[in-house]
Amino acid sequence: MTKKFNQYLGKAGHLSVMSEFLMLGWNVAIPEVDIGDDIFVVQDDSGTLRRVQVKTSTSTVRKDGFSAQFNVSVKNLRNISNILVHYVFLVRNHDEWSKPVIIRQDYLIDHFENNQVGSEANGSITFYFSYSKGIVECSGQDFTRYVNDYTDFPKIAH
Repeated sequence: MTKKFNQYLGKAGHLSVMSEFLMLGWNVAIPEVDIGDDIFVVQDDSGTLRRVQVKTSTSTVRKDGFSAQFNVSVKNLRNISNILVHYVFLVRNHDEWSKPVIIRQDYLIDHFENNQVGSEANGSITFYFSYSKGIVECSGQDFTRYVNDYTDFPKIAH
């Protein structure tokens, strides 16, 4: 894939995720300067703010499903602030988006440090996801519970 294609793919994934948050009744904004947050998601009435980092990939077809890999900056992952980042991993598979894997920063760090999920090299962690028969795994760990996990983004009635 070319760098140009990756930019289009990344932006398409970004917009797809923003659309889902809007449909849940949350407001969304793109920071003017991207220093690790792709989207700010806000509950207008209460001012609740969520930080979101979207990671997008194309699939590789496998015998019983597909797989995808994502790179996450070690520096950004370990940069814990008072508002945690939610990572959203999205795969383009056969001209459709997968259901997103949504995982909070502290959970992803825990999986990386304690469950040997992902591999670190050159300042990045590569996460390899496999999708098969409704199950999502990363480095042999079951991540299915994070699929479509909008727990921290409850639907808002307007």
